[in-house]
Amino acid sequence: MGVDYYKILQVDRNAKDDDLKKAYRKLAMKWHPDKNPKNKKEAEAKFKEISEAYDVLSDPQKRVVYDQYGEEGLKGQVPPHGAGGFSGGYDGGSSTTFRFNPRSADDIFSEFFGFTSPFGGMGDMGGSRSGASGFSRGMFGDDIFASFRGGAGEGSGSMPRKGAAIERTLPCNLEDLYKGTTKKMKISRDVIDACGRPNTMEEILTIEIKPGWKKGTKITFPEKGNEQRGVIPADLVFIIDEKPHSTFKREGNDLLVTQKVSLVEALTGYTAQVTTLDGRNLTVPVNTIISPTYEEVVKGEGMPIPKDSSKRGNLRIKFNLKFPSRLTSEQKTGIKRLLTSS
Repeated sequence: MGVDYYKILQVDRNAKDDDLKKAYRKLAMKWHPDKNPKNKKEAEAKFKEISEAYDVLSDPQKRVVYDQYGEEGLKGQVPPHGAGGFSGGYDGGSSTTFRFNPRSADDIFSEFFGFTSPFGGMGDMGGSRSGASGFSRGMFGDDIFASFRGGAGEGSGSMPRKGAAIERTLPCNLEDLYKGTTKKMKISRDVIDACGRPNTMEEILTIEIKPGWKKGTKITFPEKGNEQRGVIPADLVFIIDEKPHSTFKREGNDLLVTQKVSLVEALTGYTAQVTTLDGRNLTVPVNTIISPTYEEVVKGEGMPIPKDSSKRGNLRIKFNLKFPSRLTSEQKTGIKRLLTSS
């Protein structure tokens, strides 16, 4: 088995051109030797490997040969005559051999970042070299990754800026957050085509709401903002907001519900009937005297706990005592007699 270029770029075999570009951008920035001064030898090897994988998979002709014959077909065995990226010659006068001519990792990086986005203002990266590593620096010899190491204020002119995150509220009712659900969001954004022209693209995003998520939970879609030259697209962030519920109030992982009870029921016993957020009917007998601050707790009938779906918070039943608006003299005497005798 030869080298798996798809695995190196962390893409599947059906990856499109945009997928390859995103993968290369991410990995090249991560493994560039100038960004890894303490581990330069490994970074150089990784960087060259990533560059070679992108060089092959981004070239339609080379990719066809690689998909059919693998790395061996590219680098030694006989692929179809005239495949791109190969030079033909005669070895021994009769058999044709093909030699894969990989492009320099520096050249690929320079072509990708040096003249368009995201390093449009840096000058020719193919010029001066960064010491023994052989990897490119900017037109003034500055390390293009200096801002990663030197803090937010340094190197800001040589690094691409990323657009500020775009945040949007995602209203959810309590039933959605209790049971979980899937929401579809249609977005429209500007993208730059292969010719550098802006176009509007519509896209449907799928958001999986997990049971137990809380208000303020963020769902991030990386780089789904508008594309423009010299700027890395902003992340699109949806923030969960919880709609008020007519029956329940949420406190952490607990659910609170309030029921009205008469003074007689508070003193002699009461049975609470509660319909849960998933439609079940709970019958909760309350056999103790209900004071104004009393809560009946039903364990495990609250909100799901996201980190452990087998556990739930509690259902807490509060009570609103209804006192009589007036009592007759006989009623007052009777109540006093009953309460004092006990």
